Amino acid sequence: MTPLSAPAIRLTPRAGIVIALAAFLGLVAFFWPFVVAPGKFGAAYTPPLIFGVLLVLVLSVVLSEIAEGGINSKALAMLGVLSAVNAALRPLGAGTAGIETVFFVLVLAGRVYGPGFGFTLGCTSLFASALITGGVGPWMPYQMFGCAFVGMLAGFLPRATGRREVLMLAVYKSLSGYLFGFLLNLSFWPFSLDPNSSIAYLPGLPFTEQWHRYVAFDLATSLGWDTGRAVTNFVCILLAGPAVLTTFRRAARQARFQAPVRFAPNGREEP
Repeated sequence: MTPLSAPAIRLTPRAGIVIALAAFLGLVAFFWPFVVAPGKFGAAYTPPLIFGVLLVLVLSVVLSEIAEGGINSKALAMLGVLSAVNAALRPLGAGTAGIETVFFVLVLAGRVYGPGFGFTLGCTSLFASALITGGVGPWMPYQMFGCAFVGMLAGFLPRATGRREVLMLAVYKSLSGYLFGFLLNLSFWPFSLDPNSSIAYLPGLPFTEQWHRYVAFDLATSLGWDTGRAVTNFVCILLAGPAVLTTFRRAARQARFQAPVRFAPNGREEP
């Protein structure tokens, strides 16, 4: 991987703390059927409460990074452009055999511009897409969080160059497609089936039995869909990944994100 002088969005200590807290709450939001004791936290209002707090924390990540100076004007412009591109691309694939075009730009941008940019792009892309397509609902925070962490983890992948990097990104994108589907199913599994079904959520069951039920539900309802997502992600990265990576890196070199500002002896500002 061609190294950059600095990521597009600098993860300040405060932003790192907020992301860590958001990650913890995200895990609770996804896995609450396995950790919330029946009768302690009523199922009728648990999900809306978690969704609301989750949205606040996601927005806090973006706002805290802007307030800390982690996003300069060039990074903000790039974030706006790629969020718009992803929002426009998503309706072209979502709903057809599991194809999710939003992951293509998200993974490559997270790889080139850093984990902070990938996290923020995942949030803003899905939020903009939901507004455009009318997809605002209780599932939106889950989608935002899933995409945010897919983009962020792409920025933490190990160094590689050439074909090895492209293959690594293709494999990562395929695996993240399966993981995204596995996590997103948790957002509606407790409410989607007849309680008499052998794969339905039943409050109070032991963790192992509950887990077996969910794995069976995921395999029965989403394996084909997630496989379609994984295969198309793999092929897209192999075919178009090298060209897009080159374009993103050229833009990063020209933008010089987080470049220090120096002042010439005559008082003029120099980048």
